[in-house]
Amino acid sequence: MDDEEARTRLLDAAEALFYADGIQAVGMDRIRAESGVPLKRLYRVFPAKEALVTAYLERRDRRWMTSLRDAAAGAPDPVAAVFDWLAQWFSEPDFRGCAFLNAYGELGAGPSGILDLVRRHKAELRALLAELAGSGRDELADQLLILVEGATAVAALDPGPAPARRAGEAAAALIGGRAH
Repeated sequence: MDDEEARTRLLDAAEALFYADGIQAVGMDRIRAESGVPLKRLYRVFPAKEALVTAYLERRDRRWMTSLRDAAAGAPDPVAAVFDWLAQWFSEPDFRGCAFLNAYGELGAGPSGILDLVRRHKAELRALLAELAGSGRDELADQLLILVEGATAVAALDPGPAPARRAGEAAAALIGGRAH
């Protein structure tokens, strides 16, 4: 096994375990056991748990944002497509809320690299919503971000599509009440 394969296996295990059980509840030994990567190689690829957490969140950000962008791209109503995408995500059997807010909730302002990643992810989400809302509609983008985040928090407690659908209805009302 080379370092690249070890990295992939470690990230796969870390993502599954961190998202399901929490970052602090999962030790490096559990990740090593789940991934099948020898301890020496684990620490060569990720010298500290913070490096593994950072890599996990970076990879999740890329995959999550790409999937959301793809769902909105070319949709007749890209804002509605965001909420349709959320409804599907909230219905996944392993849905456990926002990995970034979960990480922040566990770690707070602790490791600065992780807090920076959480902030960057939310800024990227807001930028996408601003793009979908249209030029010069920054206030609407801020409101859409609150709807997305609120729906995600509600769905974390009560999984299923309903929070996304209600937030999508609120978004449609906001957009319908404004001149384009």
